[in-house]
Order: sequence, then structure tokens, then C-alpha cells
Amino acid sequence: MYESRWAQTLMTCGVLWFMLAIAFAPTNKVYQQGLVVFVWLPTLLVAWSARPVLAQVWHAQRALCLALIGLAAWATLSLSWSGQPLSQAKQLLYIALFVMSWPILANGRPERVVRLLQWGGLGLAVMAAAAMVRFYFIDARPLMDRLEGLGELAHPILGAYAVGIAGVWMLHWMPRERGMQALWWVALALLGAFVVFTQSRGAAVALMVTVLAMPIWRCNRQTVVISVAGLMGAGIVFWCMQAQMMSRGSSYRPELFMSSLQMIKAHPWLGLGLEAPFGVPALGIMFDHSHNLFTSVAISLGLPGLLLWSIAWFSVLVYGWRARATLLGQGLVGMWVFSTMAMQFDAASLLDTPRAEWFITWLPIAVATLLSFKTAQGEACDKISRFP
Repeated sequence: MYESRWAQTLMTCGVLWFMLAIAFAPTNKVYQQGLVVFVWLPTLLVAWSARPVLAQVWHAQRALCLALIGLAAWATLSLSWSGQPLSQAKQLLYIALFVMSWPILANGRPERVVRLLQWGGLGLAVMAAAAMVRFYFIDARPLMDRLEGLGELAHPILGAYAVGIAGVWMLHWMPRERGMQALWWVALALLGAFVVFTQSRGAAVALMVTVLAMPIWRCNRQTVVISVAGLMGAGIVFWCMQAQMMSRGSSYRPELFMSSLQMIKAHPWLGLGLEAPFGVPALGIMFDHSHNLFTSVAISLGLPGLLLWSIAWFSVLVYGWRARATLLGQGLVGMWVFSTMAMQFDAASLLDTPRAEWFITWLPIAVATLLSFKTAQGEACDKISRFP
């Protein structure tokens, strides 16, 4: 059933809907309803017939699977002390279906799904261009105002994270044809400009670190040139926007981190529980989250939850590093580095309904499952560099 045309079509639409409708859907409700139609229901219907595919992921990535299962079980158990109803666990099912949908759709051919990511990157570049035109020309906002994206990417920081990670995978998976390469560089310029004009320092630092570190896992002349150009570009941007970037200081991040450690110390083993409301005080101001994904997980799920999440997350790096000779592995490592850096500055929740944070949490994990196929470990992975 999972190989049928209707299932493949719906799940293909689901990948594109996840990446693009978050910006272009008229409301968040429509975005969530689209995910039900294109991701949750199709994956649920075909999951049983796709047992051989899921078994392949299980055997190839046992550490990741066990950590995610353990995290889901612990989070569900934590509802017993968080005071929240059991119905809150439904978002864990959404996450499971999202991650499962990627290997099912790929069905042994990861280049098919990566090609959808390439299309999604181009779509987000169009969004970036439209957002800049609307913000600076139609709304006539000053050039030094913080750019806002479209739809659910309107938040400057989270929008920059989603667009920034798209720039990372586009940079790793460039086409070979010269005409398409020109289009790629235009798209990359738009994505980079969006990150710069949002003035999200976390996204900018994450992008800069990723570009500078690329030669570690992708050592060739082109990558070195890109890294040097990225360093020069970052220097120019900092020189031009130094006043804007420095005026906001540290944005309470050190104080939030220390306050988060005190909250973790107060409930180290159980945490507050899944979906338990909490605030993080810093210099007399109450923030609704810790602005750091790892401390946020520890506050909610305690040290056991943090350990399980860390095992899952760092196993993604291990799988990507082992496959760094392939384009898929290189792209995954790049996405992981960007996401890990971004998580240190702002990420409200891990186990929540689909939102911009999923681009730097569950999307890299879903891409990692594509490495479970034997074709992803060999020369067949090179097909993803061809476009379309």
C-alpha cells in the first residue's frame, strides 16, 4: 500500500506542505489541517504495510530509535505529575508519524526526498524575497528594522532558523548544471539576506559556524572557497550592522541559562512534566521559556529526558559523520551543526505541534533516517546533486 500512487502523492505533498505552507498558508489552523491530510493520515494508513522499510531503519539506527521510543515513553509518563491530561500525548504521535513518513516515502531511494528538500529550499527563497519586498517596499519599513517573514515564519528568530537551515542544505546539495547553479546562487543570496535582515544573531552565528566548519566534513577546493567567502561576508555584515547587533546586548541569555540551571536543580530527576507551564526569571523579568532547547528539555523532563534526547540527537551526528563521503551525509552533518548552534540561543519546545522549531529538531532526525538505506551509503547518493 505504501508504494501506491495515492500514498506517494499525498506524502510528497506532505513534505512540501511542511516546508512551504508554514509561510504561505493563510492561518496556522490551515497549516495544521494540511499536515493531517498530507502527513498524519497517509502515514498512519500505510505504516503497517511499510513494516519492511521501518524495520530497515530499526536495524540500521537502533540507538536513535531506542532513544526516541524512550523519550516518548518518559514524556507520556511525565503527564502523571505535570497535571496535564493524557490527550497532550497526541503530539508525540504527530512527531512519530512525521519521522516515519520520510523513510516510507523514500522507499530505498533517498534522493527522491532530498530533491523535495531542494524544491522546498527554492520555495523558501521565494518567501524570503516576498517578505523583503513586503516589509521594506510595500510597508515602507526602515532598512534597519528587523525583517519579519510570512505566515508562521513572521517571528524574526524562528523564521531565520527555518530559512537558515534551508540555506545550509541548499549549499550542500547544489546541482551540476551551470544554469541551475546560477539559480541556486540567487536562492542562496536571498536566504542569506533574509537571515541578515532579521538581525537574528543566533541564526547568523549558527550559519557562520556551519559555513566555516564545512571543510571538516567536506574537504574540497570549492568548500574552502565558500568558507573563506563566508568569513569575509560575515565580517562585512558585522561592520555594517555593528550598532544594531550590539545594541541589544546579550538579550538576557546568560541570566536565563543560570536561572534555568536553578530550575533543573530543583527538579532534577522528574522535571516539571510534559506541557507543565513554567516561567524562567531573569533580572526581574519572567520569560515563558529558557531560550535554550537543552535546558528546556531538562526543565520539563528532568535529566532522564535530557539524556534520552541527547542520545537521539548526537546519534544523528554519528550517522551523518559515518556517511560523510556521500552528499546526503555531508548535508546531514551541516544541518546538525547549524541546528545545534541555533538550539543554544532560542528554541521554545521540543515536544510540541509542528512549528518553525521543527526545522532544527525533527527535520534533521527525519533526514537521518534516509541513511538507513544501503543506497544512501554508496554512489547512488550522488544522484541528489542532480536537479530536478
